[in-house]
Amino acid sequence: MDETPPSPKAEKPRVAIVYCTQCQWLLRAAWMAQELLSTFRDEIGEVALVPASGGAFVITCAGEPIWDRTTDGGFPDVKTLKQRVRDRLAPGRDLGHVDRAAPAPGTQGEAPGDRP
Repeated sequence: MDETPPSPKAEKPRVAIVYCTQCQWLLRAAWMAQELLSTFRDEIGEVALVPASGGAFVITCAGEPIWDRTTDGGFPDVKTLKQRVRDRLAPGRDLGHVDRAAPAPGTQGEAPGDRP
């Protein structure tokens, strides 16, 4: 009886970050992978770093495009990346401070009524 239960990772989606080695984007890709694994530790089965060339920087989740540097314009900020992955994996999930609007300039730390 060689019945091995399926790995929990097998049921969870794979995120792939395709990055250009010629452009030396490995550290950027690894940092984004770490951010995604930290935030979505229960929703993501794995994050793969996929070396490529030609200026590629593409992020997919379960085979669906999340970000493409050439069509989306540059690199995603972490907030945008996490929101796009969340929208694919757990649309109702609150990302905490990532989902909060930034305070208006000049109002950080002020309580209502503090300003004249």
